[in-house]
Amino acid sequence: MKGYREDDFLMISGIQHFVLCRRQWALIHVEQQWEENYFTVDGELKHERTDNPGIHEKRKNTITVRALPVKSQVLGITGKCDVVEFTITNNESGIYIPQYNGYYSVTPIEYKRGKPKENNSDILQLLAQVYCLEEMLATQIDKGYLFYFETRRREEIHFSKELRQQLTEIVEEMHSYMQRGYTPKVRTSKKCKTCSLKDICLPELNKNKNVKQYIQRRVLE
Repeated sequence: MKGYREDDFLMISGIQHFVLCRRQWALIHVEQQWEENYFTVDGELKHERTDNPGIHEKRKNTITVRALPVKSQVLGITGKCDVVEFTITNNESGIYIPQYNGYYSVTPIEYKRGKPKENNSDILQLLAQVYCLEEMLATQIDKGYLFYFETRRREEIHFSKELRQQLTEIVEEMHSYMQRGYTPKVRTSKKCKTCSLKDICLPELNKNKNVKQYIQRRVLE
């Protein structure tokens, strides 16, 4: 894949939106439309403890860095890792950190509200962070973690070749939509009910042949 200019970089956080609903992603990132609801606000509040780039902690053999900015020139993506743990290794397989005079393995941890999803949107977002870290640090990362606030535990994630290929294809599709300024049509599902953009997206229009009657009914509500 070719390298991208920084002006064309896409947000890593958008990958979750894109996998969940391509139209939702396009409304936010292509058309620049956004509305808050309980779920978006709750998610932001839960991220506050990790979103502090000034925090670097060292405990025993592990250095913890929060809100670490990352990017990939190859994939054309950028964002922040909630938490990255650097753990000392007994060999030279990791990256060398001069400040601590040792070799360290690299493990990203992404924090999520709720519980593990049926789809792999969270996994692909975490993998995108891995791509960035691998490119920036010239290392190989085989696993990461997703921490869910509802279950209060980490889920260990291993990154297969199939997952890496899927992420590459998804990011290419995202770039294609952005370059074309394309917003997909509505595909209604049960997740539309909790979407923060339902009043902008208007998924009900997809099920109403008579748009005039639908608008009149909404005005009278």
